Amino acid sequence: MSTLELKVPPPIVTLVLALLMWLTPVVAGPEQIPYPARVLCAIVLVCVGLGISIAGMFAFRRAKTTANPVKASMASSLVIRGVYRYTRNPMYVGLLLILLAWAVLLANPFAVLWVVVFVLYITRFQIIPEERVLSSLFGAEYEAYKGRVRRWV
Repeated sequence: MSTLELKVPPPIVTLVLALLMWLTPVVAGPEQIPYPARVLCAIVLVCVGLGISIAGMFAFRRAKTTANPVKASMASSLVIRGVYRYTRNPMYVGLLLILLAWAVLLANPFAVLWVVVFVLYITRFQIIPEERVLSSLFGAEYEAYKGRVRRWV
């Protein structure tokens, strides 16, 4: 299974899972949770998710290092400022919130299962391999950072 490590860009994973979430009622049934404020809730989640992701990308730009998730070995500096003081993976947290917003908008309880799949997939095939690369590039500095800041939130 290591052949999937750092191969599929996380935005593609997000889009595939969003499609599967949309198709979930076809397989699992059209169960819907009545929630009158779901559109507002989804909008808030998308805005927060986009804000966190964009803050992460800007922090990478300021540090003049790669934000390409499939080329972690190209990192030229360790980014630990800004949003990276609160989470080691703000761009993935942002994508998670966007998927959660989609699940809320769909109002199908089974769609949330795909959000769990996102967390498991991204952790196993993206974050853990990135952590190995960053440990080899930045050594003790990265290990200290890992000790201070959580992987997700």
